[in-house]
Amino acid sequence: MNGGELIGLAAVVLTTGIPIAGMYLYFRVRRLKSEERMAAIARGVAVPMEPELTQVARSRRSGILLVCTAIGYTATFALIARVEQDAWVAAAFGLIPFAVGVGFFVDSIMVKRDLQVPS
Repeated sequence: MNGGELIGLAAVVLTTGIPIAGMYLYFRVRRLKSEERMAAIARGVAVPMEPELTQVARSRRSGILLVCTAIGYTATFALIARVEQDAWVAAAFGLIPFAVGVGFFVDSIMVKRDLQVPS
């Protein structure tokens, strides 16, 4: 196996392996929390339930995170572009998470408005 084949194999393994490992760890931690909560309830300990975020709050949080990520990404490449002009091309890709974040803000406003309007 030469170097190019090994790099390709590593890319495929990492591309598929990292998301699968992330999902496994997410569900494993969630199951452990549930088991811990059930054990505490079985012993008679009062366990406060974590409140679920509303759809408005989830959309707003996602919008904030994506817009801030886009601003940081674009600012980073804008600073690099002071030295290397080609970095403006990479900075332009910051518009993608920015647009998705703005979409989440619009979604949160629309859901909030729909909840306030009596049917």
